[in-house]
Amino acid sequence: MTNTTTIPTYRGRTYEDIAGAIDHSLLRPELTLAEVEAGCAIAARYRTVSVCCRPVDVTFAHGLLTGTDVAIGTVVSFPHGNSTTAVKVAETAEAVANGATEIDVVLSIGLLRSGEFQRVQDDIAAVVAAADGHLVKVILENAYLSDAEKVSACHLVESAGADYVKTSTGFAPSGATLDDLRLMRASVGPQMKVKAAGGVRTLDAMIDVLDVGCSRNGTIATAVILDDFVARAR
Repeated sequence: MTNTTTIPTYRGRTYEDIAGAIDHSLLRPELTLAEVEAGCAIAARYRTVSVCCRPVDVTFAHGLLTGTDVAIGTVVSFPHGNSTTAVKVAETAEAVANGATEIDVVLSIGLLRSGEFQRVQDDIAAVVAAADGHLVKVILENAYLSDAEKVSACHLVESAGADYVKTSTGFAPSGATLDDLRLMRASVGPQMKVKAAGGVRTLDAMIDVLDVGCSRNGTIATAVILDDFVARAR
């Protein structure tokens, strides 16, 4: 007699599918070190793919999560994207030296909207080079862009050699929408990945973004999403 084990699923997704697509967000400016520590503990307990923490917390988070499978991500030129390229490069290099393996950098929004496409691409490419082979996700901040600008941004990010296009910082007037995610997915090649961020805080919303082609979702609602999965999966 053969023993078979059924892996619980909800809407066709396993726990690993969901947890493995969550970047647990620790970016609010008022977080204390105790709250950062508690957030890292949540990421480890729920087995998220990463935490995305403030640059000042990278070394601390790296120490807390050593020995787990949780990657350390951080942000560069956050949340406005207005740093010079040299500053973005320095931020990236320092983050990597401190233990970050994923970089979420904000695109130069004003330059993009001004049509300075080569400057935008060169800026991203410099961050990619400074990341030295580590993942680079480029935040477009879609709340401020037209659909045509979103498409242009996707093309520039891909040409610059980054790994992901990402919807938003979570600090703009709006976050991820399914329409934007579909547009971004259609505007990059299959080797590029898409990350949602901002407002995706329930299990069903999480699966919705995965279903339109996202590979990651940045959220503070990790426990809510994954506890709900455990309750509903069969």
